[in-house]
Amino acid sequence: MNLPIWVQTSLLLTASNVFMTFAWYGHLKNLQHRTWLVAAVVSWGIALFEYLLQVPANRIGATHFDLPQLKILQEVITLTVFVPFAVLYMNQPLKLDYLWAALCILGAVYFIFRT
Repeated sequence: MNLPIWVQTSLLLTASNVFMTFAWYGHLKNLQHRTWLVAAVVSWGIALFEYLLQVPANRIGATHFDLPQLKILQEVITLTVFVPFAVLYMNQPLKLDYLWAALCILGAVYFIFRT
């Protein structure tokens, strides 16, 4: 099966963002009782998997998107991954601010992808 480049890029970036989000914020829930150094080492270990997905995603994506488009795609995916993580995993309240942030990102998508 040969997926379109935008699908390959989006799937790899989504998986990468899951690892990134856990590396950046998961320690706030799971490692509060540990020193920051332990949290940093664990986060670096998780981030390795993020980079193993993110680097090929960007290399594949760069064959189809220009750099600003690739960056905005990354930001859309980051917000798409972060909101469920914050609400479901970190038990943060769902806020209307997430909608406003999404609308701002949608505006960025419009301007960066318009032809």
